[in-house]
Amino acid sequence: MRRFALTFLACALAVFAADQPGLTDQYRAVADKLIDAALADTEGYNRLAYLCYRIGNRLSGSPSLERAIQWSAEQMKEAGLSNVRIIPVKVPHWVRGAESARMVAPLDKPLHMLGLGMSVGTPPQGITADVVAVSTFEELAKLGREKVQGKIVVYNEEYLGYGPTRYYRSSGPSRAAALGAVAALVRSATPLAMQAPHTGEMAYDESQPKIPAAAISPEDAMMIARLTADGVPVKVHLEMAAHMEPDADSGDVVGEIPGKLHPEEVVVLGGHIDSWDVGQGAQDDGASIIACLEALALMKKLGLQPSRTIRVAFWVNEENGGRGGVAYREWIGARIKDQVAAIEMDGGAEAPRGFGAGVDAGSMELLQQVGKLLDRVGAGEITGGGGGADIAPLMRDGVPGLGERTVGTHYFDWHHSEADTLDKVDPEDFRKNVAALAVMGYVLADMPARLSAGGGGRRSGQ
Repeated sequence: MRRFALTFLACALAVFAADQPGLTDQYRAVADKLIDAALADTEGYNRLAYLCYRIGNRLSGSPSLERAIQWSAEQMKEAGLSNVRIIPVKVPHWVRGAESARMVAPLDKPLHMLGLGMSVGTPPQGITADVVAVSTFEELAKLGREKVQGKIVVYNEEYLGYGPTRYYRSSGPSRAAALGAVAALVRSATPLAMQAPHTGEMAYDESQPKIPAAAISPEDAMMIARLTADGVPVKVHLEMAAHMEPDADSGDVVGEIPGKLHPEEVVVLGGHIDSWDVGQGAQDDGASIIACLEALALMKKLGLQPSRTIRVAFWVNEENGGRGGVAYREWIGARIKDQVAAIEMDGGAEAPRGFGAGVDAGSMELLQQVGKLLDRVGAGEITGGGGGADIAPLMRDGVPGLGERTVGTHYFDWHHSEADTLDKVDPEDFRKNVAALAVMGYVLADMPARLSAGGGGRRSGQ
């Protein structure tokens, strides 16, 4: 009986969507107003410049993150948003400290490295050890403890996209430790070889020893792998002062435009305010949070108030813990039934393509109609599989989730590196992202129908 009811509901939604050919026409005028305003806007990019150049990178637990949080609340109030607040969150406080790596044989040569987030440090005198290099976890397993014990493992994994490649960073150190390795160096998860290491989070298997772990540039990883393949002994000296401090006080920042008819129902859009402690956190994820804020700021300027509440959220601690998204879900509590949709932007602000959506078939047809409003800025593509790390706790409890998507041409060239700086954010592309978020957010918060969840979401960012 339950299956029949669900099937009937899905069919009813599909029929409803098919009977709504005017949805695109209904919102064409307001969408064009929002797009016009977004494409002419300069305030959003100026806000991003302030965040990048005057506050800088924003690792959880750092003073710069807390400055960014207070500044963000001020900016939301300045934009005229209501109910601006900081939701308290305890975040992990990992400190990088001084770090370096050198090849000491067969050459004396510094390596381009960045310690991986949440790694332990080395002893004060560092670690000097011979190296074994592998390209896959299978190669590591074949070496066995006899050839790995007491060595530094270098992972020279091929870049096959961020999703599959990041597992060498996240679980590679513990896999090496299980065979007796004393440290792990992981080829940076990037398609671009420019002697620039990329950091990121790793997680220890608590059943294995915790060993120091760092990312090295693709060039250094390839060099070491070639030397060892040729039978040339390689020795590396690694020093890392990384350590954990007690959890720090922090918070999610939220502000909203209350709905004029159904203020209890909420569409939330946002990204994460924290970043790694290198670069400026411009693409990951400064441009995203500021674009989301500017989307609401333009609605206020234009005097637009949707039927439902539309909220912007700057979630904290996405990079090395995900506690902001969890805290936000806990803050929502029993009001989860009134969460109409959640939109996350965590893929940089290159030219927008559209949105991935974790919704059912009937809702997808509705979103396709909304997508037509965004063809003007090249953001009309609506596909399955939306979501993100910060809205995952909402999606697990049935909230329809969307992920804003861009062309992603160079995102992983800059991701988690010193190169993630404001100059990488093209102002025109940024404004198009603002337009896409404004139109999608407004229509979802105003249209008569509500989306229904369906399909799987995706985790991004870390």
